[in-house]
Amino acid sequence: MLVGYDTSDDAGVYRLTPDIAIVTTADFITPPVNDPFRYGQIAAANALSDVYAMGGRPVTCLNLIGFPAGKLEARILHDIVAGALDKINEAGAVLAGGHTVEDDEPKFGLAVTGVVHPDRVWSNGGARPGDLLILSKPLGCGVLLNANIKNLVPAPAMEACLASMTALNRTTAEILLDHDVHGVTDVTGFGLAGHSLEMAQSSHVMLEFQLGELPVMDAALAMYRKGVTTGVNRANQKLTAPHMEILARAADHEQQILFDPQTSGGLLVAVPQDSAPKIVASLKGAGVSAARIIGRVAERRDGGFLRVV
Repeated sequence: MLVGYDTSDDAGVYRLTPDIAIVTTADFITPPVNDPFRYGQIAAANALSDVYAMGGRPVTCLNLIGFPAGKLEARILHDIVAGALDKINEAGAVLAGGHTVEDDEPKFGLAVTGVVHPDRVWSNGGARPGDLLILSKPLGCGVLLNANIKNLVPAPAMEACLASMTALNRTTAEILLDHDVHGVTDVTGFGLAGHSLEMAQSSHVMLEFQLGELPVMDAALAMYRKGVTTGVNRANQKLTAPHMEILARAADHEQQILFDPQTSGGLLVAVPQDSAPKIVASLKGAGVSAARIIGRVAERRDGGFLRVV
């Protein structure tokens, strides 16, 4: 076992041969949108992301389905799986089967197996002082999904949010393979703050973020300003507050973006300082338009793991 559950990494990694290790993970979600095809796309992209965060290439997928057959038509289940298959094919992987159970609420996701060379495994525990931090997708889908239920989100902003959630992290991962990468995690339900805390603790360092440099989805801060939030923000903030120092002069609604739970979020990457600008330029050139440097890695001296300036 090269990577297990002890570091709260995104997936497990097991060495099969001197040249091949398997990346294994499973993830499923309840519907973030009403469109079943897009639901399948988002859930699949979310599950596949764990393999990319370990430096791996997805190979096989298994459906994980809970479905209220007595309440919803079979075509809805068909469309969910079709959406997932669209992203599985885009990833270059195959759907090998899966399992369905009766459930009161739809739940869908994938168990994914990927491959990676044992010497090229990424982990959330490799960030080093002096590294710069890159984030590949914007934050804010959590509050936008909640606000959209109340019809508060402008249509263009919601469409951009959905496009971000359905986008694979494949391009980001493939570009990173050409560079020296020290630490990687994908940003999902614990928000930027929660997943950064895992990286900082596993790496025994402090991560410092520039609040003004965080990529944020259109209308997300406006929703927080209106008082909209999510059911997870408070838990994420409670989890990270003892380990975080916020020095930035920002209103509470602006700080909430740190705790916004992401679904199929981007990769948070720690790379050497001299290579970070080149990596961001390559990402933007390949269509990962939101990618930017959002902070740095420092030595942990005062007991804290996170700092926001």
